[in-house]
Amino acid sequence: MFARTGMLLVVSGPSGSGKSTLCRRLADAGEVRYSISCTTRSPRPGEVDGRDYHFLTRGEFEHRLQTGDFLEHAVVHGHLYGSLKAEVLSYLKVGVDVVMDIDVQGADQIRNCADPDIRQAAVDLFVMPPSEEELHARLSGRGTDSEATITLRMSSSRDEMRHWRKYSYVLLSSTREEDFAKITALVVAERMRTVRIT
Repeated sequence: MFARTGMLLVVSGPSGSGKSTLCRRLADAGEVRYSISCTTRSPRPGEVDGRDYHFLTRGEFEHRLQTGDFLEHAVVHGHLYGSLKAEVLSYLKVGVDVVMDIDVQGADQIRNCADPDIRQAAVDLFVMPPSEEELHARLSGRGTDSEATITLRMSSSRDEMRHWRKYSYVLLSSTREEDFAKITALVVAERMRTVRIT
């Protein structure tokens, strides 16, 4: 019988593109394991440590960075973010697919990772919002950020969107259902790649 190694689905896109919702929905559907990032930012209302993020102090994060615990790490809006390498590899080796919701800096680090298991497992997808106007509306509609924060996020989003050609796949966001159908189709197709079959 065939068995396979896990896929590492790296999903990027500007804040408000819907990428986090897609990643969470894939995990909730049992299709993938959601990789929980570490961050030094404060929790938003409703976020839970260990479910949404591993919330660390800056000192804790920097210590783990020095000991080489992170597969990737980045500074976003002045806060540190990173994904734990051992956690990701433990799933991939037993054939469990992992999804990572990370920014373009982190995706670059994964593309350049020397670890052969990571290189074989990685698939990258950029989620592009339908328009800047829609992106602004989505960010404003959250009701969690000030106008100054939204302006900063819009500026960062424009910078991020310039990187879409580095990715193997791009998903132009439309409705939640259409986006989910497309990302699910990608996961199913990538599972059939011969490089993953053992």
